[in-house]
Amino acid sequence: MIETADALRRLYPQASPRSRAKQLDRLDDTMRRFIAHAPLCVIASAGAAGHGLDSSPRGGRAGFVQVADDHTLLIPDVTGNNRLDTLENLLVDPRIGLLFVIPGVDEVLRANGTARLRDEPEFTQRFAHAGAPKLPRLVIEVAVREAYLHCPKALLRSQVWSPEARVAPGTFPSMNAMLLAQLGPQVVTETDAQALDRYRAQLADEGLAHLVR
Repeated sequence: MIETADALRRLYPQASPRSRAKQLDRLDDTMRRFIAHAPLCVIASAGAAGHGLDSSPRGGRAGFVQVADDHTLLIPDVTGNNRLDTLENLLVDPRIGLLFVIPGVDEVLRANGTARLRDEPEFTQRFAHAGAPKLPRLVIEVAVREAYLHCPKALLRSQVWSPEARVAPGTFPSMNAMLLAQLGPQVVTETDAQALDRYRAQLADEGLAHLVR
């Protein structure tokens, strides 16, 4: 069992100077461009002691996360499951980790910092645009402390963008079917069609109902 940093380091070579140097304390033009093309962001957060950690995907049109300046990101909070795991975590512990993903690109962008939840109009109104008839209830304001482009090896190994890696339609159970198996018909009372109708209605607030087929 590995229990010390020294024991861990003996298993691996030292990180290259390049991998150390690529970590910046700000968002440069390359990172801004990456975020502007990213339709998916995964948020990592930590709550009160004993409550564990959390990671949650957030998605939207490419560039849905705004870069306010070299040290600030703005993430609109949109319709979810209303558990509020991430948001409640950030109230307790403001540390946040972000992973930006662009379909077809094997590199990802990592950004770490601290977050505040902003519901003032000067924040929510920034996300008033055509095709999004409803403003977010709040915006996650991220003060970026470090950011860097992550190497592509994980995505290359997984072949995640390869057509051959895609699951054929109908060969994997729906979310509704999986929850039915877990919780039973007393809790899961929707059909697959009803669940899709609910998703469609929720996404209609963002002008995205057409994405549910």
